[in-house]
Amino acid sequence: MTRMQPPTSGTPHPQHGSRLPPGRLTLERVAAALVEDGLVGAGDVERVQLPAGARHASEVHPLVLLAGMKLESGLAPGTELNLERLTQWLADITGHRYLRIDPTRVDVAAATAVVSHAYARRHRILPLAVTPERVLVATSEPNATAWLEDVRHLTRREVELAVANPLDLHRYTMEFFGVSRSVRGADDGQQASKGLPSFEQLVELGRVGEVGADDQHIVHIVDWLLQYAHEQRASDIHMEPRRTVGRVRFRIDGVMHKVFEMPPPVMTAAISRIKVLGRMDLGERRRPQDGRIKTRSPGGREVEMRLSTMPTAFGEKCVMRLFDPDTALKSVDQLGFSAAEAAGWNALVQRPHGIVLVTGPTGSGKTTTLYATLKQLATDDVNVCSVEDPIEMIAPELNQMQVQPAIDLDFASGVRTLLRQDPDIIMIGEIRDLETAQMAVQAALTGHLVLSTLHTNDAPSAVTRLLDLGVPHYLIASTLNGVLAQRLVRTLCPHCRHAGALAADDWTPLLGADAEPPADATPHAAEGCLECRNTGYLGRVGLYELLTLTPALRAMVRPGMDLDAFTAAAVADGLRPLRVAGAEKVARGLTTIAEVVSVLPPTE
Repeated sequence: MTRMQPPTSGTPHPQHGSRLPPGRLTLERVAAALVEDGLVGAGDVERVQLPAGARHASEVHPLVLLAGMKLESGLAPGTELNLERLTQWLADITGHRYLRIDPTRVDVAAATAVVSHAYARRHRILPLAVTPERVLVATSEPNATAWLEDVRHLTRREVELAVANPLDLHRYTMEFFGVSRSVRGADDGQQASKGLPSFEQLVELGRVGEVGADDQHIVHIVDWLLQYAHEQRASDIHMEPRRTVGRVRFRIDGVMHKVFEMPPPVMTAAISRIKVLGRMDLGERRRPQDGRIKTRSPGGREVEMRLSTMPTAFGEKCVMRLFDPDTALKSVDQLGFSAAEAAGWNALVQRPHGIVLVTGPTGSGKTTTLYATLKQLATDDVNVCSVEDPIEMIAPELNQMQVQPAIDLDFASGVRTLLRQDPDIIMIGEIRDLETAQMAVQAALTGHLVLSTLHTNDAPSAVTRLLDLGVPHYLIASTLNGVLAQRLVRTLCPHCRHAGALAADDWTPLLGADAEPPADATPHAAEGCLECRNTGYLGRVGLYELLTLTPALRAMVRPGMDLDAFTAAAVADGLRPLRVAGAEKVARGLTTIAEVVSVLPPTE
């Protein structure tokens, strides 16, 4: 949803107002206006049929009926008159702003407090934003404004009107008022919590008990949140308790968005419900816990969620990481490698033995790269095993084991176990200490291919990191095949992206003052639109820095080695730094210089 704009006049378009008189829209009036504008033929609208279950046309919005016919636009042959195009047409001829509802920008509690659910349904309106000066209201009936004075009187604010898709309006009216009703029901039925693990507990005398995790309102709230997050392409759901009001935030394309607020007791009960679904210890609120939920999306796909709770000053905080198979288990071809990078990476992971590392900060896509690679390698004639903490995604092609610190099953002992399982390829979730690094080296020396991750800024730093852990330099030189450093950058929205221009100086933050911009660069920019929530970005792609250890580079691996000299030798040997990879993505119009610079490691 776009930000609130100055109020529109609300006066109908002088040319068309007479054909759409005040009051509810009728099929006859709308059809006549469409025919007069040349969008449809007179014979087309005569074939409109009511959907099953509707007794008469007034039950269904005229635009929905017309969109269901899939008519071809008379002004743009070859394009279909879908509901969005018809809604834009309606906004234009009635003199109002067209608005596509973005639910992540709606303060649900404030919006649903403006009018009742029954009033909103009766008038086909939905408040979306409330400021001290005005209220933004979406409607699918721009000429039926009998409610306008009521809302002005109730809110003592000016009303800004916008025309929205009738199906979206109906859906979000049901969802927003439904979840608000559940929050109120849970809050009204609760008594202030007793003995909650909060360091900042505010005791209200005379009130005991708390909301149950199986309360029907709580069940509805959690179900709505999970479905909502899936629809918004969220990678993480953060449920954060606070003293007065808890908040729910989604991470979408790496950026956090606040999407909902709820009273603390309701937040506590919702987190308890999630813990029940994740088979976690409901009575333990003092210690961090991990869990897992597998659910099914509305489209029928299985979606896994990794749960993590931790105690905070105001109660338990819960984070759910969503793993949609369509996005989490990509193929190597979908990761964003260039042709040269893909060839180099495939050559590394197809070697029969040795260590291959993927490095980068948390959230840089390391796990996605490893899973995509393992799925490609896991054919019927090899045994692929992994030890992870935790198992991010269940992959049927792999034999996966989870670290269990409570029973002394750590990465090192897990690798020791895997070596007795006749593996061909071993994946270690992360090399964190010397013991794990030594087991990885031992596995590589005994003829296994080992894939793992490290937290380093760039690919050459992985060598010095292993030296710092205490791995002997001669074992690193003999077992390490290569390192892939990576980052994720947001990609420009394809719906509002347009060709731009960059001066030579604009490339300086990315490439430095002396470097030449890429040849044949076609940079793009994006202003922001409804599809990308006015951010200009939609989706993410990887930046990669692939270091293959050649004999010359292996000879440089020594205790106290000069990292700068090693990096310079690697670049001379064909290493393309992350900055160069980012510059190529900018030159191809996929992202921007500012976005690439924001994820790159700091320079000295």
